[in-house]
Amino acid sequence: MEKVYEICFCHELAKRGIGYQRQLDIPIVYDGLNFDEGLRIDVMVEDLVICELKAIEQVNPVWTAQILSHLTLTGKRLGYLINFNVPLIKNGIKRFRK
Repeated sequence: MEKVYEICFCHELAKRGIGYQRQLDIPIVYDGLNFDEGLRIDVMVEDLVICELKAIEQVNPVWTAQILSHLTLTGKRLGYLINFNVPLIKNGIKRFRK
């Protein structure tokens, strides 16, 4: 289901003229080496905001750590964890700032 929400989310961004990238790989640099098979961002909005999209009953603390890692590795300052599996979408949005 998350892929469906991702497609619709990006469609809504495009309708509003907002730039985005989907499934953006984040390379890992370790010991002077680049590892391309690092992490992946669901949606990067305007090269500024990281959005991780979920469709789950309960938010796992691992996803909080994941988005904080994404912010650190990319040098971005703002991220959102958006869970679409809630009665009111505003209750499924969590903001992160670095």
